[in-house]
Amino acid sequence: MTIKKTASSNWSGDIKSGKGTISTQSGALDNQPYGFNTRFEDKPGSNPEELVGAAHSACFSMALSLALGDAGYTADDISTKATVSLDEVDDGFAVSEIELVVNAKITDISNEQFQTLCEDTKKGCPISKLLNTSIKLTATLN
Repeated sequence: MTIKKTASSNWSGDIKSGKGTISTQSGALDNQPYGFNTRFEDKPGSNPEELVGAAHSACFSMALSLALGDAGYTADDISTKATVSLDEVDDGFAVSEIELVVNAKITDISNEQFQTLCEDTKKGCPISKLLNTSIKLTATLN
């Protein structure tokens, strides 16, 4: 089974004064603005790093819910925050780290079992595995 979801972006202009928009198949993002200023200067709008963080935190929370269910537990609440670190390196920029901070309310689970399930989820979450995936590119110049 393969599930495919789409997102798209559009960009015009140079890197510093150019502007772009991001849209998703679901419509959750519809021509959401992004640009140099939203990525590097904390101006209103989105950026790739916060989108990766949103995807990772959402995926982790869902995957942890599955792991808990498989172990016989149901969470009353799982809150996950992902902090994506973008660092300047010799050849440009690179995501150096994603820190997940998880707070959960689960009845009758030991801290040891919770920690084990969280570690297993960190390794098994599809977005956690993302950097080990194949990247395909189709480029068209109009």
